[in-house]
Amino acid sequence: MVANKTSRFAFDWWIVEKRFLYLVIATFLLCCTAVGAAVYVKIYGNPFKSLAELKQPSGARFVSFEGDVRVIRAATRETIAASADTELYPGDTVQTQANGRARIGLADGSTLLIKPNSTIIVRDNAKADDGKRSNVHVRVDSGQLSVRTEQQSDGATNVVETPKTKNTVGEQTNASFGVNPEGTEEIRVATGAIETTNAAGDKANIRGGEYVAVNNSGRLSPAQKLLDVPQPATPHDLEKVFVGQNGAANVALKWQRPQSGTPAYYRVEVATSPFFVTDGKVIERDQLVATEFGASDLRPGVYFWRVRATASSGQASDWSDPLKFIVTTRGTGSQVSVSNVTTELLGGSLYLVRGRAEPGTTIRAGGRETIVTPDGTFQVQISAARGAREITIEAQDPRGNSSQYKVSLSSRTARG
Repeated sequence: MVANKTSRFAFDWWIVEKRFLYLVIATFLLCCTAVGAAVYVKIYGNPFKSLAELKQPSGARFVSFEGDVRVIRAATRETIAASADTELYPGDTVQTQANGRARIGLADGSTLLIKPNSTIIVRDNAKADDGKRSNVHVRVDSGQLSVRTEQQSDGATNVVETPKTKNTVGEQTNASFGVNPEGTEEIRVATGAIETTNAAGDKANIRGGEYVAVNNSGRLSPAQKLLDVPQPATPHDLEKVFVGQNGAANVALKWQRPQSGTPAYYRVEVATSPFFVTDGKVIERDQLVATEFGASDLRPGVYFWRVRATASSGQASDWSDPLKFIVTTRGTGSQVSVSNVTTELLGGSLYLVRGRAEPGTTIRAGGRETIVTPDGTFQVQISAARGAREITIEAQDPRGNSSQYKVSLSSRTARG
């Protein structure tokens, strides 16, 4: 019995000592790891410093948008409609439809202008805690994107990627990137500079006032002198043109030659939509050598027109900003009735104004306008001035009569 007790006591004492030994070894290894890490940081510096400095901001923001603009979330693949509160995170996709365009602000202070029928992806949008370094990276899958950068600090990067090129955008640069349906691409640099690299590793520095084309195989063309946009002259924006005795108007469209580049001919389009969708185009004229064109037999309504130039090399300029003119009859002095006007705060200073009026009536508010639909309703998104309590709505019916209304931004009543 004594021998058995001694054996059991020795067995229990051995288990306690083994656990204690494991604890001592683990503590020793942890101490060695800590000492080794301290020595490494002292000699080579903190390897996670750059990761700690760069943080993901709250997200890229829509500065403005109009028409059909959609966002596809990278995390869920959910498609949502853009709003003033929508934030864009790495991997998110922005799609503009034929009647949509959007302006986005990024972490480095740069802005993106996304044209209709375009798809872009936000790859990165990070900024350091001290606000000095930033990484911005976007991809253009299709359509056209304009980029405008501000002054940049050391270490800041702004990259625009296309299917065939990678472009590092310099500070204070205004450039546009086009990805065409047939697979070719275009790069225009109005001011500043960018460094372009294709898939084969070929590099090109494109400076302000230069244009480079990219063919289907990704080859970069030699830089050409940028063909500037021809500037529309008449009719002026919002100009009224009165119909003749036949109930239609003849409008002389005139523009100025581009300030840089040599155009071979021009193309002019007139439409009932500011986005020049196919169904809304009224006139399309190409190969025009003169800087004017007569648009005839235009019936009462609201029209938009634009022009672009093409050089003998095939380089085409960007389109001019669309100008609007109104073909109308002389008013009879009647009051234009607008009712059921409501305002809805979308966020920040963006409001959605809704109401009812005679179909075909033009509603203008906050520098924006819309046409009353056949069911007698309208809605227009506006940006109000800071601290504004009311806005002015102007309504013009198809007969040329116009009236103005004051609309409170905090109530649902309108007064003439």
